[in-house]
Amino acid sequence: MIDSDGPMRLDRYLGLCLGHPQYGYYMARQPFGEAGDFITAPEISQAFGELIGVWCAAFWQAMGRPARLSLVELGPGRGTLMSDMLRAAPAMAGFAEAVEVHLVETSPALRAEQKQRLAGATWHARLDTVPAGPMLLVANEFFDALPIRQFEKRQGQWHERVVGLDGELLALGLIAAEPGQGGRDGDVMEVSSARTEIAGTIGRRLIEHSGAALIIDYGHLQSAPGDTLQALRRHTFVPVTEAPGECDITSHVDFEALGKALAAAGAKVAPAFSQRSFLLAMGLEARTAALAAKADAATRERLQRAKTRLADEAEMGNLFKVLAATSPGLAIPYPFAEP
Repeated sequence: MIDSDGPMRLDRYLGLCLGHPQYGYYMARQPFGEAGDFITAPEISQAFGELIGVWCAAFWQAMGRPARLSLVELGPGRGTLMSDMLRAAPAMAGFAEAVEVHLVETSPALRAEQKQRLAGATWHARLDTVPAGPMLLVANEFFDALPIRQFEKRQGQWHERVVGLDGELLALGLIAAEPGQGGRDGDVMEVSSARTEIAGTIGRRLIEHSGAALIIDYGHLQSAPGDTLQALRRHTFVPVTEAPGECDITSHVDFEALGKALAAAGAKVAPAFSQRSFLLAMGLEARTAALAAKADAATRERLQRAKTRLADEAEMGNLFKVLAATSPGLAIPYPFAEP
């Protein structure tokens, strides 16, 4: 395509690498776990999903205990997170009976694995086909995988990064971009219309129907220059132009921009904060201790390592952020603060 049409915009390249129906990274492979390319929080400890399940159950109660609730997950991976969330559902009387599980997933391979864990769920290619009515939505490491564009400032002018050819190899290059304001030479700015579009869909849904969204991902709280695009293959960083369709390619989520997109669509958005703060406030210490009390020594050691990896400041604790958005008429849920 590049040979015939010329350099390709980065967001188009990323979209093809990850989501092409035949050759896309997520379409026909299992990327998670030790045998894959990366490990997500639900695969590290069951406590992660259980605490999110408790958060959802408590918010369902705050919503007035609707008789029917769509529990939605965007990009549900192997179904581990939702399975752990549902394990915690009986902690709130009536919650499990009210829940209808809806999974937004485009990968046939991942849908097949999710069906082994989540019989009775309903699958969707897009959020807007989830039935009308009260909704709680969870997105863990979903937004980081959406395509971005990158702009770099050189000699006082902004340029856009594109993927072109260097001989027979793919390579990153620059083309002229529309004049922009601000920035210094060497700055790289990242923008994602895909993230803005999906955030807008969530926000509009929260205007039309009662509910909340919980978004967890790695990224930064405030918009700032920086090149965060990265590719992983077999748990090792590689160039983003290496082996298209065979590498996981992600970038850090700009939580300030994401919050603004949700708010622009009408949602009430609580200030985001660290995954460490969220998990500790939700009872990670107590839940880990309860699991350890029934475990042998090896399992107790594994549980402690998992807790450290999820919440330690030098691990995922500070790198990952958590954001909550609600319908305008609902109170911001614990442990978030009113905007």
